[in-house]
Amino acid sequence: MSREEFIRKSDRKRYDYERSYTGESSERKHSEHLRSSSVRRRKIKFSLLSIGKGLDIPFCMLIVLLLAIGITMMFSASYPVAYYEIGDSYYYLKRQLLFAVLGLALMIASSYIDYHSYHRFSILILGVSYFALVLVLLLPSETGIHRWIGIGDYGIQASEISKFAVILFLAHWGSRYYDRMDTLKFGVLPGAAVFASTALLLLLEPHYSCIVIVAVLTVIMMFLSGIKVKWLAVGAVILAFIVVLLWSTGLLSYAMQRMDGWGKALDYVDETQWQQTWQTRNSLYAIGSGGLFGLGLGQSRQKYLYLPEPQNDFVFAIVCEELGLIGAIVILLIFALLVWRGVVISLRAKDRFGKLLGIGLTMQIGLQVILNILVITDWLPNTGISLPFFSYGGSSLLMLLFQMGIVLSISRSANIEKV
Repeated sequence: MSREEFIRKSDRKRYDYERSYTGESSERKHSEHLRSSSVRRRKIKFSLLSIGKGLDIPFCMLIVLLLAIGITMMFSASYPVAYYEIGDSYYYLKRQLLFAVLGLALMIASSYIDYHSYHRFSILILGVSYFALVLVLLLPSETGIHRWIGIGDYGIQASEISKFAVILFLAHWGSRYYDRMDTLKFGVLPGAAVFASTALLLLLEPHYSCIVIVAVLTVIMMFLSGIKVKWLAVGAVILAFIVVLLWSTGLLSYAMQRMDGWGKALDYVDETQWQQTWQTRNSLYAIGSGGLFGLGLGQSRQKYLYLPEPQNDFVFAIVCEELGLIGAIVILLIFALLVWRGVVISLRAKDRFGKLLGIGLTMQIGLQVILNILVITDWLPNTGISLPFFSYGGSSLLMLLFQMGIVLSISRSANIEKV
């Protein structure tokens, strides 16, 4: 579907229908349609029988399948380092299972919430994300990095909230002003301001990988909302100029350290460079030793303290080592099916807000998968991008499953209102 077809998908009638959820007055409200839609939404929200009638079963099954495979592979990759560092081989597994159960409950609960309600709270949620990003800067750092809000033995990564908040706000804004999104005032400046303010706070952490993700998601959302390509080109030039300016002033020194040795993990230049590329090099060893069919589940060699923190960003390298190229391709195909199904669900939404929100949340998964694979294969610098459903992390898993619940909420509304 072309961008023009996507933009024309919702006519003025649906625009009035959507604006009724933002609290705005409209002369073209259709009271009978709203009354019948309200009845349907109440059934969606409170009736357990709506499961199977409205909830998209294929999408739900793909989520559960990826979560089950991800937890299994995370445990296989983590038990040696967990035993060595903590003395409990099941440490990461127990915590990840806890977050998975909570996340699934959160996903089901959020699937019963009418996704239109997020219209009203988009700016508030964006404010919460700013507050979290500022708060982490005030808390003690970990090796010079501010990313976590500690709560007892657990932590919340503020950037996970930011990714969702930016997608939500741009979906809200793009649906509210869809007929004026090609203008500087209503289309370009709001999106640019949200990205710039979020990127600045992430720069202070620093968290460059999240800046890249937010930047790409912003471009996708603004493009689908109707922004002209010329404005995106102007924004790219301005962003490139800012990056050069920051680099010349030394404010990107942390990022430049990550760039050292990029693409040369298997080349010995000197001892310093050899140590800097240790993690990436062992990731390539793991991927290469897996061959076509892998060494077998649980049989990885690199996870025995050769590959640092294999349960996190480099867990897919262990997947390649144990399941081989065939297993890795199958998992990537499942991810591709999840993204495809999420886009299909979103395009079936009855309003522009549902389309934009669903596509944005789905694209976040696809984007992180692509970037993670590029990092572990040394096509991108080691920037710390987690693999959805596979990498260890409570806050990221909870936010991910919550967002998938919103996509399921969109599927409920779209499917039931067809009847």
